Amino acid sequence: MTTAGRRPLILNAGINSTGYSAKSWRAEGRPWDRFLDYDHYLEAAEIAHSGALDALFISDHPALQRDNTSRPIHSFDPLILFSALAANVPDIGFLLTASTGYNSPYNLARRLATLDHISGGRVVWNAVTSFNPDVAANFGRDSLPDRVERYRRASEFITVVKQLWSSWDARAEGFPRADGALWDDASARRIAHDGEFFHVQGPLNVPPGPQGYPLIAQAGGSEQGIDFAGRHADLIYAPLLSIGAARGYTSDVRERALAHGRDPQSIRFVPGLVPVIAETKAQARTLHERLNGHDGEESLIGALVRRLSPALDGLAAHDVVDPERLAPVPGQRGPVGFTRAFYDVARSERITLRELARRSEGGHRLVIGTPDDVVADLLEWWDTGVVDGFTLQLPVLPDDLRLFVDEVVPRLVRAGARLDHYPQRTLRERFDLPLAENTPQLT
Repeated sequence: MTTAGRRPLILNAGINSTGYSAKSWRAEGRPWDRFLDYDHYLEAAEIAHSGALDALFISDHPALQRDNTSRPIHSFDPLILFSALAANVPDIGFLLTASTGYNSPYNLARRLATLDHISGGRVVWNAVTSFNPDVAANFGRDSLPDRVERYRRASEFITVVKQLWSSWDARAEGFPRADGALWDDASARRIAHDGEFFHVQGPLNVPPGPQGYPLIAQAGGSEQGIDFAGRHADLIYAPLLSIGAARGYTSDVRERALAHGRDPQSIRFVPGLVPVIAETKAQARTLHERLNGHDGEESLIGALVRRLSPALDGLAAHDVVDPERLAPVPGQRGPVGFTRAFYDVARSERITLRELARRSEGGHRLVIGTPDDVVADLLEWWDTGVVDGFTLQLPVLPDDLRLFVDEVVPRLVRAGARLDHYPQRTLRERFDLPLAENTPQLT
């Protein structure tokens, strides 16, 4: 526990590509194609480990993005990359993305359980439904299923995976038996799942690992996504742009969890955060503009208007944004979470267009300033109890990760919000979460 008597502030770090900023590939002194170099990811992992960060995060779309001026954000397969990192970097967790739309439950359950064993209980599965039509096309689908169907499939997928993960108790009492048997039909159970999307016999040929089985993460923002998160997620990293909006969102998710028979306090909220750090706040603001190729605040605001057009058309920088302009559109095909985040922050406070441009980067919340400014912001959110930590999205890798670990983490440790070491072996222990339901205790 921390000096505040609470669980330590959770800090996960995204290590996709060359960084979270679209123009991070152009960072001075760094090769543009470092996203193809394993040593680039190993360096990031070792930096995060030196700061005792909790987990590394990689998002994923198995498709080449259409914007050919931005860093290729998704390239290496997260599970394979994290398998390599797990062999070389101790302690730190691995939060990897895999789709419920374009995998089979048995194969994915087996791969994730294998990595959880190999890593000593350090795996979190970020379960996504894949909203990108290009992904569907790469897997032989003529069109992307609608949101309702995607989440219906996802819920069945996770149910099957959980059943598989707990289907073989390799250390059941009485085994090995005197007759040499290592299991029977009671200790290695067929799940015999016959559902709408999947027909799986089981049992899984990998038994539960050191933490029972991997944690599940989610970032639901749509009605279906929020319900899905309440039903299944252990960690939630949805974009939250204000404390007021965060209170409403977390309350909604906990109510869904309770309705699904779960302990509403068994969920950890770790929203995305983009820190832009410099010696002064003015320098940090200028850096924020330059990271995305802007030559000033006016250009920055114009880019936001273009992104959200026509919702913000005609607004001046000093105008307060009407939340109804930002309300999610019924039937929206793309990700609703980022749209909802803008809507929720406009509802929770009177925010001007200028302030909105400084509040979010790529959909996640921005914090701009000195290391002390960043620490004050993180502690303010943590002290409210509305979040358990943050999923960091560093603009440029590995440079901004090193800056955060060197300048922000020690301040958080001194403030009593973080530990400077890894006291627990598995992520379930670290995040104060119990072994998964129906999972046998392993000795």
